[in-house]
Amino acid sequence: MLPRSLIETLITETLRLGVVLGVLLSLLILLTVGGNVLVCLAVCASRRLRCLSNCFIVSLAATDLLLGLLVLPFSALLQLSDEWPLGPVFCNFYISMDVMLCTASILTLLVISVDRYLAVTMPLRYASLVLPWRVALAMASVWTVSVAVSFLPIQMGWNTINGTVQNRGPGSPGRKCRFELNRPYVLTDSLLTFYIPLMAMCWTYFRILLIARTHAKRIISTVSAMTLREHKATVTLAALIGAFVVCWLPYFILFTVLGLKEHPDPSSVPEYSIVLWLGYANSALNPILYGALNKDFRSAYTRLLRCRCQSYS
Repeated sequence: MLPRSLIETLITETLRLGVVLGVLLSLLILLTVGGNVLVCLAVCASRRLRCLSNCFIVSLAATDLLLGLLVLPFSALLQLSDEWPLGPVFCNFYISMDVMLCTASILTLLVISVDRYLAVTMPLRYASLVLPWRVALAMASVWTVSVAVSFLPIQMGWNTINGTVQNRGPGSPGRKCRFELNRPYVLTDSLLTFYIPLMAMCWTYFRILLIARTHAKRIISTVSAMTLREHKATVTLAALIGAFVVCWLPYFILFTVLGLKEHPDPSSVPEYSIVLWLGYANSALNPILYGALNKDFRSAYTRLLRCRCQSYS
């Protein structure tokens, strides 16, 4: 039997680690919500940022904002507590929202890369190709696919090994919130929401780089406002894709491996929580990249924060 002093020390250290983890997760949630609110306000308030292509940026920011408001607080609750106090129905709704918003964020990034590809490869036809109704159709397609791979299979039990709805029924663990996986669901979901979009984004950016290299001399000799704007957008896209790969690739590798093994409870694997929150961090990182790489966003951020500080004063 362990000495009482050692037990008290272990309890104290556990509580201290829990407090530190809670603070870090809270900061990440606040950064995600505040940063993406700032992106939406910046596009609305700045005349230079109000263009059709930035509708995709606003859509991505709105998706990440909803993730920060509707998913991350409950993910933090699940991370800090061994029990789920909100019942199986809300658990499945929360998991469906998580999958839907993460999928919408990834697919919106794919749409942004396609938009940049059209702007660089077809600059003279871009204005006639990227029309408001086509932008709306692209966004509707993103959300349709996101709902189809989240709410539909999870609420119908297509993601479980025995075909029953997860976290419900006599065999489900009480006061637990598990995301169960089977091979068909994992392969379909990971291919549609990560691996295929990743290959498409890499291909479009590779084509953009080839075209930029081909026309480098002409771009240098005929610098214009449109050329500079397209260059800034392309650099921002490269940073977004790089951050996306760094944040989400570890999660989807582990997600695929556990799904192929049909692991009964992926959240019980210690590495799962780490790579999941690394993926969540992508939603907090995007607004920072906009400000760091785009002068128009940086100026809009500065004006908005300065006005806010003055109003508080």
